Amino acid sequence: MLNVENIAPLIPQKPPFVMIDTLLYAEVAIARSSFKVTAENIFTCNGQFSEAGLMENIAQTVAAHAGYFSHEKNTPIAIGYIILVKNFEIVSLPKLNDELITEIIIEEQVMNLCIISGQVWHKEILLATCQMNLFIEKDSVSE
Repeated sequence: MLNVENIAPLIPQKPPFVMIDTLLYAEVAIARSSFKVTAENIFTCNGQFSEAGLMENIAQTVAAHAGYFSHEKNTPIAIGYIILVKNFEIVSLPKLNDELITEIIIEEQVMNLCIISGQVWHKEILLATCQMNLFIEKDSVSE
């Protein structure tokens, strides 16, 4: 198991906009992250983590995956932008102190376009799924 707890060097996002805590696993086309929902999080309201927070959690898992391999190759961390979200389904919103496990699968990557499917779980309960297209700025550097 990978278990990269210092996520900061792997993603372009900075607090308070960081929506993953640990990169648990990364292979060429798959990654898993963990994230604990806290009251201080900007996407937590009335004791629940919002739909926007779940979407950003999935996107940041993609960013951590890319950042991990960039770090391994000693290349700059790329910045990505969500350009399309399809079939975003929320089964249940996570609550305070829930530990989320998010898995992304890269379905296709063509030039600067990355197409993924994502799932967010709490324990063995599926919370959300979606397909997402991201535009990756290959020549960008996040400091």
